[in-house]
Amino acid sequence: MFEPAARPLSGLAVRCGRALLSPWSRFALLVLVLAAAGSAVLVLQPQRLLADGWPPHVGGAGAMALFAVAYGLCTAAFVPRPLLNLAAGALFATQAGLVCALAGTVLGAGISFGLVRVLGQDALRPLLRGRWLTAADGQLSRHGFRSMMAIRLFPGVPFAAANYCAAVSRMGWTPFLLATGLGSVPNTLAYVIAGSSASSPTSPAFVIAMGFIVLSGVAAAAVAWRKRHGLRRRGTQ
Repeated sequence: MFEPAARPLSGLAVRCGRALLSPWSRFALLVLVLAAAGSAVLVLQPQRLLADGWPPHVGGAGAMALFAVAYGLCTAAFVPRPLLNLAAGALFATQAGLVCALAGTVLGAGISFGLVRVLGQDALRPLLRGRWLTAADGQLSRHGFRSMMAIRLFPGVPFAAANYCAAVSRMGWTPFLLATGLGSVPNTLAYVIAGSSASSPTSPAFVIAMGFIVLSGVAAAAVAWRKRHGLRRRGTQ
């Protein structure tokens, strides 16, 4: 006797579920998550905790693991990686600091990639209509590993922006994470060495590390300029 009333309620639940799971609803949730993460970073400034000797009362592998997790969360929340890499070198010296920083880099990239892939890809892909955007999407989708390696080796593209662009494209998880881990080694190592030898700014290690950072920045600018013009030419074809 209650079946006629149950059907409208069931239909309403289905419509509400579809609305909540729609691409733009998920995109709105993504925006809220990223805004909350960015606000938390501005208020809490976790990079200061890492640079001041965090985590306290923990040593060895436990401290390294905690730092790597905090590093990953911080990068997903827009904390600049150079600051975290310097902190890794200052806290754990070169070898252990490099391991922590690379683990945190891959973790943070995976978090960002997963958030956008699940919550934002369906809403954003239809917007890739411009020639330049279409060309960039095609490059990332067809040559994911090679493209991401180039982006990570030459730090001209912000870390978070590269993660989100890759997630919107059709690049797979494996090439994205593998290229991120391998391509981030040189620049990360330079910052870690600089952090571990910052107390001796005239030491050869510090001077070489800073020189590499400057040269890689110049090379990144040159590569980005050439890549931009190449994508424009492809987009006009």
